[in-house]
Amino acid sequence: MKRSRRRRGTLLRIDDAGWVESALRTPSPNFDARPADTEITLVIVHGISLPPGRFGGPGIAALFANRLRADAHPYYASIASLRVSAHFLIRRRGELLQFVSCRDRAWHAGVSQWQGRAGCNDYSIGIELEGTDTTPYTSAQYAQLGCLIDALRACHPIADTVGHCDVAPGRKTDPGQGFDWARFRRRGGHPRHSPARVAVAVHTPR
Repeated sequence: MKRSRRRRGTLLRIDDAGWVESALRTPSPNFDARPADTEITLVIVHGISLPPGRFGGPGIAALFANRLRADAHPYYASIASLRVSAHFLIRRRGELLQFVSCRDRAWHAGVSQWQGRAGCNDYSIGIELEGTDTTPYTSAQYAQLGCLIDALRACHPIADTVGHCDVAPGRKTDPGQGFDWARFRRRGGHPRHSPARVAVAVHTPR
């Protein structure tokens, strides 16, 4: 059965294979199976821009597809060999891209734990927002994020929505001060989260 949730006139449908029908599907090879009988209970919000601080280019999708050229930008030499992915990316104008089925385990959180439970990739959905720790995210991104989380809740027992900084404190800082958790809650975001207060650093996935 296809599940959906409506928010302010927007309808997202997640099909039986775990793909959002209206998302731009850009499959990544960087995933594997979740442990058997694992419920998806956590959403992890990330922030990313490639090159750092620049928006709209092909770098993020290229990284998740293992096609990022190390010589295309000085920063890329340090990350081109990474094998990482997230389930979703929300661009600055709200465009939704999907790289991995919700049924599968994307490689987005790395070494992580939430409320004493390690290995967050096993039981989470990773959503990247195009941005930086210090750049405010856009209204279109908050709207699309809310719609997506609504659709995910309709299919899975999501208990918490947290930042990457919360599951990997001291190692990751995203989505950073640029993400307004109060605004997210006002739009209906899940109230149970405790964003960490950490220093700003450049984010790379996993």
